[in-house]
Amino acid sequence: MLGISLPVQWNETVLFMAGAWLFLAIVFVVVFLALLRAERTRAELSAQMARLADVSDRLADQQANLQGRLAQTQLGVNDRLDALARHLGDTLTDHGQRTGETLRGLHERLGAIDAAQRTIARLSDQVVSLQEILANKQARGAFGEVQLQDLVSALMPPGAFTLQATLGNRNRVDCLLKLPDPPGPMAIDAKFPLEGYRALREARDDAAKVRAGRTFAADVLKHVRDIAERYIVPGETADSALMFLPSEAVYAELHASFPAVVEEAWRRKVWIVSPTTLWATLNTLRAVLRDVHLRQQASLLQADLQVLSTDVSALAAKASALQRHFEQTQDDVRAIRALADKIAHTGGRLDFTQLSEPAPRADADTASPPV
Repeated sequence: MLGISLPVQWNETVLFMAGAWLFLAIVFVVVFLALLRAERTRAELSAQMARLADVSDRLADQQANLQGRLAQTQLGVNDRLDALARHLGDTLTDHGQRTGETLRGLHERLGAIDAAQRTIARLSDQVVSLQEILANKQARGAFGEVQLQDLVSALMPPGAFTLQATLGNRNRVDCLLKLPDPPGPMAIDAKFPLEGYRALREARDDAAKVRAGRTFAADVLKHVRDIAERYIVPGETADSALMFLPSEAVYAELHASFPAVVEEAWRRKVWIVSPTTLWATLNTLRAVLRDVHLRQQASLLQADLQVLSTDVSALAAKASALQRHFEQTQDDVRAIRALADKIAHTGGRLDFTQLSEPAPRADADTASPPV
């Protein structure tokens, strides 16, 4: 630069020295900056340590506070758990009792169901036996007689009916009601034509139903005529009789579908009754018998009252006579009392002091005493 030219080696030395000083300067700067940063970092660390200590103290306080709260919370939780355990225990006990009661009730219901099933089984057996009874004419007649006997025995007085009574024409009727005249004794027959009714129920087409209906109507009419001829005896029984059908279904079918048969029975004075209508009829007849009995008792009471009235009249006559005797006696007593008063008054006026014994006469010694 100054026109001086240095050798190459010297230039390298200068450059090396300049580079060394520059490196040293850089190192110094770096070290200085590092020291400054370290000092700053130390200050920051101190501040951070202080803050950490403060934070640690706060954390300790908060930890203590949290431990207190946790203890209280633990106590509260324990209390709640104890209460919940007691509640759960009571609830479980209650549910256990209810479950036991429910199980007992269920057991009782199951027992009732078992009993009902046994009853149903017995009823099924009875229905089967009833079907067997109804299939046999003699057994069917006995079944109707038993049902009739039960109804009559339950509703009528013991002396108001006779079972299996023999009439004057030597026909035996199932039951004879002893009613006053009129109407007089009334017969009840307990047989019924079941075969025709079964054929009518089992008919599948219209033609079969018509044939079965005709057969059923003919059987019922024949039975009505037999009752009218056998059990209506002029002068011995009432002019009507009862035909007892021990089946409400047969009775309903007859009145619903065969009015001509019912009208013919009415004309022949054979009244068709079912268990229900017979029950009502027997209640009415029992009221009639009670009325007749009350009338008889009223007649006897009237006769007794007439006798009592006669006796009361005789008693009244005797009482009147006794009253007259009492009145006469009172008059006599009054007369006697008046006479006694008069005598007493007269005696009170007498002066017995003025009376003296008279002097004896000269000839008293010679005179004879008075006789």
